[in-house]
Amino acid sequence: MDIQLNEASRSWQETVRDYVDRELIPWEVEAELNGGELPPGILQGIHDGAVALGLPGMDAPRDQGGLQLGMVDQVVAWEALGRVTNALCWCFPEAQSWMYEACADSEYQLESYIRPLLEGRRREAYAITEAESGSQEVINTLARKDGDGYRITGEKWFVTTGNLADFFFLQAKTDEGEDALFLVDKESPGIEMVENPLFSHTFPSHHPTYRFTDVVVAARNRIGGPGSGMDYSRSWFRHERMTIAARMLGAAARMIEEATAWARERQILDEKLIDKQAVQFMLADCVTELWAARLMVYEAAQAHDRGEDLKSLHARCSMAKLYATEMANRVADRCLQVWGGRGYRRDNAVERFYREVRVDRIWEGSSEMQRMIIASALAKRGLDGM
Repeated sequence: MDIQLNEASRSWQETVRDYVDRELIPWEVEAELNGGELPPGILQGIHDGAVALGLPGMDAPRDQGGLQLGMVDQVVAWEALGRVTNALCWCFPEAQSWMYEACADSEYQLESYIRPLLEGRRREAYAITEAESGSQEVINTLARKDGDGYRITGEKWFVTTGNLADFFFLQAKTDEGEDALFLVDKESPGIEMVENPLFSHTFPSHHPTYRFTDVVVAARNRIGGPGSGMDYSRSWFRHERMTIAARMLGAAARMIEEATAWARERQILDEKLIDKQAVQFMLADCVTELWAARLMVYEAAQAHDRGEDLKSLHARCSMAKLYATEMANRVADRCLQVWGGRGYRRDNAVERFYREVRVDRIWEGSSEMQRMIIASALAKRGLDGM
């Protein structure tokens, strides 16, 4: 069930898959049974391997030291990385192309924040979501002008990887009511982690709540020009929705492979579990939905590489994320059922995926939010404009 790729893309796929199989998957159970944590030396080796492959710079411009891969090749990589549980594939920072565009006029921002991401020397986190956020964007965090800089006050929820990050991409409203993005060092005075709740999954990357109280941020740490904050946030959302969709392909494929291998092995009286029609139907539905999702995600990636209309791409990213995440959840449910009681053990990858893929229908825009985006695009531009 392969997507047709050119020779370079196929080689890249094999390279990333080899890294995943060799460096990441063998550590899943240890991470699961130790709160998501691995020994520091192991983590450093995994991180260094990712940096050596250039994974932090998949989307970064070539003239800045990145790989400048097309979206198809980025999807190829994230599909392979999605085969791993416990978010072990989140072992590297990402220097995305929009960051270079946003920071193009500031050598300070590039040198202090973006290049260190590319080189794996710093980690980022996105402080975007707030307590009141939901299907609609809510920004109550204020950035008040103060001399040559700003004072930022507010609270951010679900700051994924905040516990591991060195700095935040923080979204706030200025005195003029403009959306703005800021680079904020995590150790700045006035930043407090007020909650670090446990979640269903067991990830080394946590999702804390941070309170910002009169945090002084220099003017040079504001990203882009007036009113550009939400534009860059949307660029990030498009990228994240595509990579989430790609990870769901990898997760679903691995669950299907492991459930199929188990069904072939499991003896039920005088026949194998794979010979039971009920099991065959569940696996057939899984494979069919995975194939449909793959076609959708890769076509959306090809549309990016063709440079199609940005509004159309925004809708396609939403469709890809919506379908792929819901597909992966259905696959997880069926595959766990195939495994039976053994599928409920935490040392079983399907059990971990069952918990982990559920959140992908929520973050970076819930399934309901994606439906609203898709329906809005349909109303404005019609089916041919999607």
